[in-house]
Order: sequence, then C-alpha cells, then structure tokens
Amino acid sequence: MTEPASRPPVGDTRNRILDAAEALFVEHGFDATSMRMITSAAGANLAAVNYHFGSKDALIQEIFRRRLAGLNHARLAALDRLEAEAGGAPLRPSAIVEVFFGAALEIAADTEHGGHQFMCLLARTYNEPNAFVRQFLAEEYAGVIERFVGALYRALPDVPRVEILWRFHFMMGAMSFAIAGAEGMQALGERLDHDPARLRPRLMSFLLGGLRAPLPAGAVGGGAGARA
Repeated sequence: MTEPASRPPVGDTRNRILDAAEALFVEHGFDATSMRMITSAAGANLAAVNYHFGSKDALIQEIFRRRLAGLNHARLAALDRLEAEAGGAPLRPSAIVEVFFGAALEIAADTEHGGHQFMCLLARTYNEPNAFVRQFLAEEYAGVIERFVGALYRALPDVPRVEILWRFHFMMGAMSFAIAGAEGMQALGERLDHDPARLRPRLMSFLLGGLRAPLPAGAVGGGAGARA
C-alpha cells in the first residue's frame, strides 16, 4: 500500500513546486507560507505556479489530491476484499481499524519518498484552523469515512452510533498526533523513539484498546469491544 507515497521526479517543475510547498506547509503552516517562499524553494517563478495551479488554494488542493487519492483507493480496495471474503457477514472491528489506519501508517513510515512528510502535513491540518483546507478534506474523505464507519456500525451493532463516531474521531486524532507530535513529549522531559517503523504496532495496540473500552455510563448497548 506504499505506492501513494512515491514522490514524482525532482526535475519536473510542477512537482518541484508541489514538493517545496508541501515541505514549507509542514514547517510554517498554510497561512504563514507565502508564494515567494514556495517559488524560491522550488527554483521556479510565480508565473510557473500560476500556469500549473492558478492559485495558492488550488496548489494546496493538489498537494493533498496527489497522495490522498492513492491512499483512499488502497483503503477502499482492501475493505472491498475483506467484505467479499466475509460473504455478507460483519467484519471484525480490528480488521476495519487495521485497514484504515494501517494504510496511513505505511505511508508515514516512508521517509525516502515523501510519505512521512505528507502525513505530517495531514496531521498538522487536523489541528490547524484553516477553514478552506478542512472543508476540502471533509469532501475528499466523505465517501471513505462513510464506508469505514458503516462497516463499524455493522461490526458493533450493540454500540450506539454516536459512540462509534466519537471513537473514530478519537482514533483519527491519536494517529495524527502520533505521526507528527512525539516531539511534544520533550516538553515533559521525555524523549521518545519516533522511528516510524516502530510506531505502527504501538499505535494499533492503542487504537484497538480504545475501541474495546467499556461504554461510558448511560450509554445504551453492550461492550464496544466484544468482537474487536
């Protein structure tokens, strides 16, 4: 599933601009990154940016599209395979979580072709109040989230839907922080091993633990993790 993380040839002006903008957005954020900074880092001029993208907003959209399209395609293809193998029976919640989050963690482990950098940008986006980017990502993710949350509804019929939505929301936050935020532990006097290859088993264990957690007081239904 690592194909979506592959970085295009450096010599291509369009992709040099995308790569430079992606790196600058990770470091400075969307609003603080100027077009002048992007063109300087890419070795291009503003005319080239306008020719290829037309605007900064369109450039931002293309940065996400070029990797998210492959990531979400891989997720849906894997979910399709699992559902076909299950023959109409509900999937195990752990399998659903593994497909959705595992695909992202594979890309985050790619430190050679830009995958890790992109996932850091995506993680930053979840915590950065940029309405335009959030709306765009909501539209890009809509169909994928609907499929995976729907699979969890069928897998956990005794868990209220609102609880599944909350837990999926929490899992998304945990993944984004784990990918991009380990440095924050240094403020507490701790330095963590942030090797992306070792991140996956740690995070998957944590996510499944949250999915299996008992329902909060007052919630209707049985335990969330009976089949996880």
